[in-house]
Amino acid sequence: MYRTSSERRERALVTGACSGIGLALAHGLAERGYDLVVVSNREGPLSEAAAEISARYGVQVMPLTQDLTADDAAKRIYESVCAHNIQIDILINNAGIFFFGEAADADPLAAARMLKLHVVTPSLLCTYFAKDMRTRRKGRIMMVSSISAFRDFPGIAYYGSSKKYLLGFARALRSELAVYGVSVTCLLPGATATGLYDPEVVPIELAKKLGVMADTKEVAEQGLAALFADQAVVIPGLLNRVLCRVAQGVPQSMIDLARRHAPWLPKR
Repeated sequence: MYRTSSERRERALVTGACSGIGLALAHGLAERGYDLVVVSNREGPLSEAAAEISARYGVQVMPLTQDLTADDAAKRIYESVCAHNIQIDILINNAGIFFFGEAADADPLAAARMLKLHVVTPSLLCTYFAKDMRTRRKGRIMMVSSISAFRDFPGIAYYGSSKKYLLGFARALRSELAVYGVSVTCLLPGATATGLYDPEVVPIELAKKLGVMADTKEVAEQGLAALFADQAVVIPGLLNRVLCRVAQGVPQSMIDLARRHAPWLPKR
């Protein structure tokens, strides 16, 4: 059962909410008293996360299982929320995937899934929910991008470019919606200890101790602080902010040279 309008607490929708940064964002919002709609294609982990968050914080959590790479994913999510008579006050587009390698070697299906997940679905979710926020003259939106949005590197052509799109989209959307009292924040994490990294390949715990890799809770808390402060862009961690500055100043010729001699990409 859902509360009546007189009992309604504000509610946030978080995609990719059963693990990683998305799960940490869901916890952070629930701790602040927000009811939630949590979305993922992983039904079991999503239901478990929803039950755990609800029990811990005493908030309502609606798990919504949806493949976010489906062509009509955004429409399905919006219609499901409307069918439950739920108002979304905060929209967080967080879900993401990653693969490394030359674009010419990419699995076309995997590349298409990434573009739908990082570009199409979050954009259309903003279209659906921002219209309602604009009418109410109130609301908040967060787009989770990456520091890879600030520089083009070989091996992450699909990933980096899609994250760059999210940053640009968030900036434009922020300008469009600000006059209606709706704020948009773009969160750009660096390396974060999530399921994107294979612990057999990447020494995650050591990286966290050395400060090279951030903890999901730290990233989420800095992101939420920026969201509620109506900041346009937030890059968690001093090291990441420095890396972004340095990367933007590196000539493309140096990146090309590194690609020719680096061992992590093939030279056919």
